[in-house]
This record gives sequence, C-alpha cells and structure tokens, in this order.
Amino acid sequence: MIAPLTYKDKEIVPCLVNGQPAKLDESRVIEITSSAQGKIVGYAQSADVKTARAAVEATARAFQSFSETTYEKKRELLNRAADELEARVEILAQYQIAETSCPESFARFNILEAAKHVREIAASITIAATGEIPPMEAVGPTCFVYKQPVGPVLGIVPWNGTVVLCARALAAPLAAGCTFLLKASELSPRTHYGVVEAFLAAGFPTGVINQIQVRREDSVEVTEAIIAHPSIRKIEFIGSATVGRAIGQTAGKYLKPVLMELGGKGPAIVLKDADLRKAAMLSAQGALLHHGQICMSTERIIVEKAVADEFIIHLRDAVASFNGNAGFAVTKAMAQKAQKLVQDATDHGARLLIGGNKQRGDSGAALEPTFVTGVEADNPIYDLETFGPSATVYIAEDEKDAIRIANDSSYGLTGAIHTRNILKGLRLAKQLEVGLVTLNSMTLLDQSSVPIGGVKGSGWGRSNSRYSVEEFLIVKSVVAIDPDDPVAWGSA
Repeated sequence: MIAPLTYKDKEIVPCLVNGQPAKLDESRVIEITSSAQGKIVGYAQSADVKTARAAVEATARAFQSFSETTYEKKRELLNRAADELEARVEILAQYQIAETSCPESFARFNILEAAKHVREIAASITIAATGEIPPMEAVGPTCFVYKQPVGPVLGIVPWNGTVVLCARALAAPLAAGCTFLLKASELSPRTHYGVVEAFLAAGFPTGVINQIQVRREDSVEVTEAIIAHPSIRKIEFIGSATVGRAIGQTAGKYLKPVLMELGGKGPAIVLKDADLRKAAMLSAQGALLHHGQICMSTERIIVEKAVADEFIIHLRDAVASFNGNAGFAVTKAMAQKAQKLVQDATDHGARLLIGGNKQRGDSGAALEPTFVTGVEADNPIYDLETFGPSATVYIAEDEKDAIRIANDSSYGLTGAIHTRNILKGLRLAKQLEVGLVTLNSMTLLDQSSVPIGGVKGSGWGRSNSRYSVEEFLIVKSVVAIDPDDPVAWGSA
C-alpha cells in the first residue's frame, strides 16, 4: 500500500520512487486544470533533478533482478495488469475526463484498448525474444544469437491517448525484462498514476516501475539529467515533433537510442471511384475526434477533381452531423494555437470551406469544426500539425497528383486511401510515405496486433505486439569454439 501524499488537505499525485512518494517540496506543485470545467481539479508533485536521479537509481537497482524474470512470470504479470485496467474503467475514465476534457466514450474506449494492447504484448514475448543459430564459415564453431533486455528505460508519454499510450509504453519494456521510469504528462499525471497503480496491483516488484512528473519550467533540465544518467539505456518518447527533436538532440549528446512516435499530417486520399458518402464521413471523423488532438488525425483531405464537388457536399453533411461532439482542447492555450493556425492560413490566401474558425461555447477551449481549401505550399498550415478540429482540402488532378500532394510533407505517420478498387489501393499504399495506410477507413488506427510508427519527421521505431518488445531487446552473439577442433582454428 502506497502512503498518500497530501497538499492543501487534498491528496496529491506523488512522484513514486522505489514504491514510495518522494518528499514533497510545496514550492514545486503542479496545478491540474480542466479546460471544460475551467477550474483546478487536482495537484501533482513536481520532481527536481535530485528526485529524478533517485528515481533513475531505483529503476536501475530493480533491473538487476527483474531482468532475470521468466517469460511465464512476465506474461502472468502483464495479463494481470490488463485485468486491473479493465477493473478500473470507471475511475480511470473519471481521471481522464477531468484532466483532459475528453468525451466519456473516448475515455472508456481508451482504457479498454489499453488492456488489449497489454495482453497482445504479453502474448508476443516468446516470439520477440527467440534467438537463432546462424551458419558459420567453418563446420566446428557455433554462434548463439541471444536477445536480452536493453536495460532501464525512460518513457515520456503524452496526455492525449492518456491511458492506452501510457499502458502500451509500459508494457513493451516490461515484457522485454526492462525496468521503467515514467515521466508522466504534467497535464494528466493522475490518469498516468492510475495506470501505474494498475500495474503495481498486478504484482510488479517494487522499483520496477517508477513515476515522476515535472512542471514545464523545469522539464528541460530534469529530462536531460535523466537521459544523461549512465543507468538509462533507452528512451521511449511519444509526443510532438518539436519536443521530439529536442529529445533526440539530447539523446544523441549522450549516445542513447530513442524510440519515437511523433506527430503527423495525416492525408486521406479520395479517389473518383470511392464511396464518396462514406469517405466524407470517415474523413470528418478522422479530423474531428477528440478535438483533433490525435497524432494520426486526418489533417489533409485530397480528393480527385472529377468528384470534388460531390464529395464536398457529403463532407458538409458529415461535419454537420458531428458538430458539437468534437469535445474540448486540453487547455485554452492549445485551442488558441489551433485557431490561430487556421486564421494565419486564411490570412495567407486560404478560403473557409466549412465552419468559421470560431470558439464553440463559453469555455474558451472548444473550437467549431473548420475546413479550409486553397492552401498553397508557402502557407503556414501546409505542413504544420494543427492539433485542432480542422483539416485542409486539396483538389488533385488524378491519383498520381494525389500521391504527390500527400507525400509533400515532412511528416509520415499514417494515411488513408478511399477507393473501391482494392488492388489499386494496395498499389498506391506502397507509394505513400507513411508508416501505416488504411484503405477505406480513417487515418486513425491503432490496433494491438498492427505495428505503428512513423517515417520522416514522424519518428522511428515501431510499437505494438512483438514489434514493440523487440525495440527493448539487444542482440548478443556468443560464438563457441572447440579448442580441440583444429578445423575451427583454421589449421589442417
């Protein structure tokens, strides 16, 4: 049982170090604010460098024994963690709604998907960790290729897919036999702590999972102190490309490998043979779900000229049916940033196609769905992730032009192609410069068995199933030579 930490007579989210809350410095407290409610909904302890280093050291100590855990035991623990997540749907949903202002349906879906991801990762342990015996030049020597855990891992996770991204980030290193230091988002620390509580309730040993959160003004200093620590062997980062570049530079400075899943500028291509009504509905949903605050959101809709007018009619209908259900930005500042990006686009010649880029309601954190067209390559919105309930619509001359527009981006996370001709869709999917393509679906897809990850400015490495476990295993070759075998030593 973890002793509660209090602040202003209220329970505060602690920094968890070796199974216990770190000592509270009341000058370092994060206020957790709900953008929908417009008020403080909780508090969290903010780590300093000293606390962060203590968390690293606890993570490193636990690795010595946990790295030897059998695959049966790790699988058992992970499956229990999935059970615990499902048992905590109500409370985790409450935390997530309070901290991120997401719709209840999104919160519940997020938690149930998290359990699926953890179970899939648990099932893939033996496949990911199986070694091999490659052939050698001579007959006598034998090479054994082993896979071993890379070591203690720093995981930096975002607030938007609060539960599923946190649980997925935790499960893969643990499946590999690594210990884990979670740097929770300062916007959703209680939800992330709830995920950690579920894993600890499953029976993971003390020190295997530690958690800190850091107020924004200290984040750069504390994060570098963690990455610089010699005990941290790999970093897992899920977040924006801007922060990802900073993490990558710091990791490179200390020669630490990084698994990065960054932002996107998801293109949805609508070909002239597509079911236009369904394509419009899926494109609208992909752009507007969770207020557009998903890295795989549909940011660009590219439609063939021959059907553009008809498609736009269907798109207007789809957006109208969705309006009011787009939710809230996590903060007012995020809403203002997304709104300004669309305003800058129209200031640079883009035209409003659907919506007026206005505030929705009185919260200051909700925007009406807005779609623009006439965006040229020099327009700021052309290749900047909006992270809001908006998208740009482009008219392509033909499928070749559509692929050109889609690939004209520094991002490359996900994309979608809408066509009734599946073989054509598969051919074009190979040409899209992204890590995942859907045919006749949204750009949003994160199923537990499907590898996900970016190319270009959307990161590197892959998550989900065995692909994510492999990211936290190192390959070690052991060559055995018989000293009594003259052939092995190159002599006759």
